[in-house]
Amino acid sequence: MGQRHVALASFLSALLLAAAGPSIAQNQQPQRSQPLPAPQQQAPAPKPYTPVAVSAPAPMSDPSFEAFRKQLAAIVEKKDRKALAPMVVNNFFWMGEKGDKAAKGRPGIENLAKAIELDAQDGSGWETLEGFAADASASPFPERQNTICAPGEPQFNEQEFEQLIEATSTTDDDWAVPIQAGLEMRASAQPNAPVVEKLGMHFVQVLDDDGAPADQNSPMLRVVAPSGKVGFIPVDAISPLINDQMCYVKQGSAWKIAGFIGGDQ
Repeated sequence: MGQRHVALASFLSALLLAAAGPSIAQNQQPQRSQPLPAPQQQAPAPKPYTPVAVSAPAPMSDPSFEAFRKQLAAIVEKKDRKALAPMVVNNFFWMGEKGDKAAKGRPGIENLAKAIELDAQDGSGWETLEGFAADASASPFPERQNTICAPGEPQFNEQEFEQLIEATSTTDDDWAVPIQAGLEMRASAQPNAPVVEKLGMHFVQVLDDDGAPADQNSPMLRVVAPSGKVGFIPVDAISPLINDQMCYVKQGSAWKIAGFIGGDQ
């Protein structure tokens, strides 16, 4: 039982004794006084940190990949699973925390559908695929020959980032990458709130939600600037350091969907 529930139970008990009258209260055996619960510690206030420069993932320069993404986007728009099937390799892989989760011997389209929940009633699986089709960036996947994964990985100095993590006592999950420079950080979780600072192309520390009222049509994240100031930025204005990725392979002159990384992180 948590501290709050313990305090509430004691309060209700006292109310019952008072309502029952002095006869019951006098029959109660004296109890040993209990120590007051220790006050909960508040999280330390955010502090300034040294900015670590980061560059957005580079787009693919292969015209055939651009054509493939347009073809994929057209299929996604129609939610045409039959047309999507031949665009997925049969040895489709699905890398999760415990290795390859793809069902061996099953058609690639079935494993893709399970990985991204393509058959979800709300259409969220197709929306996921739409997002990947719209991303022009990609990075090589070292574990598989001729395979790339999107979105691509941002470029930064890993040693400097490790020093930042150590200095701030944080983890990789506490940091995100701006989509572009000049991102406006606002005073509250409202898109029209005053701008308190503009962020450059560097890692941004993301804080837990503090329960501040937010505009549901324009969700915002609470972040810390290198100056130590706290503010809010649009959710879609930054990208987490670790993303789910869709992977592709070029077979001859044709691109195909080769695998998926994530889904259970």
